[in-house]
Amino acid sequence: MSKKILLAGAVLFALAPASAFAQSGGAAAGATTGAVGGAIVGGPVGAAIGGVTGAIVGGLADQQQPRFRQYVVTQGVPSYRVQEEIRVGATLPASGVQYYEVPAEYGVTNYRYTVVNDVPVLVEPGTRRIVQVIR
Repeated sequence: MSKKILLAGAVLFALAPASAFAQSGGAAAGATTGAVGGAIVGGPVGAAIGGVTGAIVGGLADQQQPRFRQYVVTQGVPSYRVQEEIRVGATLPASGVQYYEVPAEYGVTNYRYTVVNDVPVLVEPGTRRIVQVIR
C-alpha cells in the first residue's frame, strides 16, 4: 500500500509541469492529467472517468463562455435539432450539421462549434464528438 502511495506521489510530481499547461495543451493534455489523477484515486475506473473529465479542461474557460455564447448568437448560426440529451461525449451526425471555426481569441482553434437544440457546443472535428456544452 505504501509503495502505491509513493508511486502515486512520484507520478503526480512528474506530471506537475504538464498539468500546469493543461489549458494551453487542449483536451489531450487535460485527458492525460485527468486519467493519471483518476487512476491514483480510483484505479482503472477512476482513470477512465478522470480522462473524460480532464479532456474538458481543454475547452473554453468558465469566464470565456458567456462571451463566446454571445459571439455565437451574433453569428446567427442555425440550430440543429436532436432528440437525445446534449452532453459531452455525444457524437453528432456526419451529415446535416454545419461546423464553424472558433476565432483564435478563444484559444481553442483545434475545435469547431455548432448549435444543437439552441445550445452552442464545441466539437472535435475529426470525430464530431461534443467536447464542451456552452451553457
